[in-house]
Order: sequence, then structure tokens, then C-alpha cells
Amino acid sequence: MADKTALVTGASSGFGLRISIALALRGYRVMAAMRDLGRGDELLREAERAGVASRLDPVRLDVTDAESIEAAMAHAARRYGRLDVLVNNAGFAVGGFAEEVPMDDWRAQMETNFFGVVAMSRAAIPLMRKQGGGTIIQLSSVSGRIAFPGYGAYAASKFAVEGFSESLRHELAPHGIRVVLVEPGAYRTAIWDKGFSGIRSRPDSPYRKTLEAVLEYSRRAAATSKDPREVAELVARLAECRAPRLRYAVGRGTKLTLFGKAALPWRWFEAIIQRTLSGKAGG
Repeated sequence: MADKTALVTGASSGFGLRISIALALRGYRVMAAMRDLGRGDELLREAERAGVASRLDPVRLDVTDAESIEAAMAHAARRYGRLDVLVNNAGFAVGGFAEEVPMDDWRAQMETNFFGVVAMSRAAIPLMRKQGGGTIIQLSSVSGRIAFPGYGAYAASKFAVEGFSESLRHELAPHGIRVVLVEPGAYRTAIWDKGFSGIRSRPDSPYRKTLEAVLEYSRRAAATSKDPREVAELVARLAECRAPRLRYAVGRGTKLTLFGKAALPWRWFEAIIQRTLSGKAGG
């Protein structure tokens, strides 16, 4: 295990920080990628506490910048000669109803959450194919399977990641490269705070009442959400799994919600979502 190498995008906080630590604890050399290396202090403190700071290699990488992606992959090839695991974690959430979210925000959402995943995957494939295998783990979301009102841009980006990854898994299987989707529900990460603070809405919005209900539900979910280390541990286990499934849903109520969508008539499921957001379905 000592010579195995991983690259984690968005490693300065949230899932990415914890995934980097979890992989390092399992013996990986971890390229902890982030847009601004000056924001890596928390990661380094956590790594020191866990005794794995020497296994981390912070690298500057912006998943929307082709040159920085190329430089990071060249660094992996030059310094380590291989890349065993790529974790596509970098992302953010745009909130707001479709009519009120500017097109620039839609494009920025897709550029990072979807095109960034495509670009990173494409850049890693040649090295993995040359070495005869590897694992690409995509941090998707339950929002890649179920779309809530007010998060259309975020859901669209994650639905796109799901379709891309399913196709990519078929393409890369003959080359020994595994593609896995991890689909978290609500966890205690900064993505929700950032998403709430950036909600797009007009003062006279015709959607204000529904948006307030959505935000209240989201805040309740975030307040009672689980520790993101659960997701990090799952990713670390999948990195070592020889025959992983395509999809792993994780988080309180996530599997039950997905089952409900698959098993119930759409109008029933839609009604449940509407009642949940209005606060009428318990809790």
C-alpha cells in the first residue's frame, strides 16, 4: 500500500478534507488538490493530529482550468509514476428557482460540478490505463437522483455526473478502471451554508413562499445531519474495493427516499415531497 497514490479535488474543506485524511490513514500518498493553497491550513492541522501530514502533498488545482489540471497530472506522473485513485469531490451549490437564477450562475454550476468532473476524469484515464487499472470515485449527491425545488442548477449538475459516470464505467471496465458514484444526503459541511447565503431570489418573487419552505427544510436537514467522516470512510473503503457497485447512497433517509421514488407512482412521491417541504409530514 505504501506506493499507492490518490488525488482528491476540493481538499481544503468538507468531504475533500476528510477523504484526504481517511485515504492517508490507509497508507495512500494523497495529492490534496485545492484552488488556493493558502486555504489548506485546516487540512494540515487535521493531518498533523491524525499523524499523516507526511503523506499529504498539497497541490494547486482548479477543475475549471485546463492548464492547472494538466500540471497536476504531470506532477503525479513525475513524482509518483502512477495514480491509483481519483476522487472528484470539488463542487458547490447554486440555490434559487429556475426563472430567477441568472444564466451565468447556471453555467458556473455546470462548469465546476460537471465539466470539472469530465475534465479530471479524462486527464486521469491515460495514466490509469497505462498502469493497468485504477479507481475513479465521483462525489455525486442524492440530488443526482432526486431533484428538489430551489436547487435545479445543483441537481442538473449532479444528474449529469450520474449519466456521464454510468457511461464511463462501461467504457473503462475493459481496461481495469473502476468508476464509482457516492451519493451523500445531507451532512455537516459548508456547502449548505454557502448555498443558503447565495440563494437567488427577487424581493417580489412569486416563488418566495415555496422558497422559504425549501430553505427551512434544508436548514432542519443540515442541523440534524450526520458527521461527514462517514462519507470519507466509505470513499476510503471503496478505493480498496476490487469489485465496487456503481452507486452508493449514504446518509440518513437517503436509501428510503430513493426506494420511494423507484417504487411509488410519481404523483404519490410528488405529493410526499410537497408535504415534506410544507412541514406537514412529521418532524
